[in-house]
Amino acid sequence: MDRLFLDANILFSAAYSADSPLLELWRLKQVLLFSSGYSLEEARRNLALLRPDRLSNLQQLIAKVQFADAPPLATAPIEARALPKKDLPILLAAIEARATHLLTADTRHFGPLRGKTVEGVLVLTPGDYLRTKGKSRRR
Repeated sequence: MDRLFLDANILFSAAYSADSPLLELWRLKQVLLFSSGYSLEEARRNLALLRPDRLSNLQQLIAKVQFADAPPLATAPIEARALPKKDLPILLAAIEARATHLLTADTRHFGPLRGKTVEGVLVLTPGDYLRTKGKSRRR
């Protein structure tokens, strides 16, 4: 069973649009969804600014998400230390959640880790994941 850690941009985008292709992640079977309070707060803050009418969508989505928070930044593996300080808690929380995958659309900051495994967590875009694994896991 895959354990998918969702970055703030995934939570935001899925809640922002009622027909977002990211909603497919919530329909997959044999996956567990994870995120962090840090990611949730960023998604909530951005939705409140741009689409406050979609905050209820976010609340519905997170009902199916388990939460884990990052350990202290000093525990970051060497490969992760190149990440900007604001993104490091995302990877650390994914590691803490024992996620198999970290799904992020932030290719600017996470791009160097895309397709790489850090402490057991494979960093992918949601599209990468859905193309490779998701098709066989639909309900």
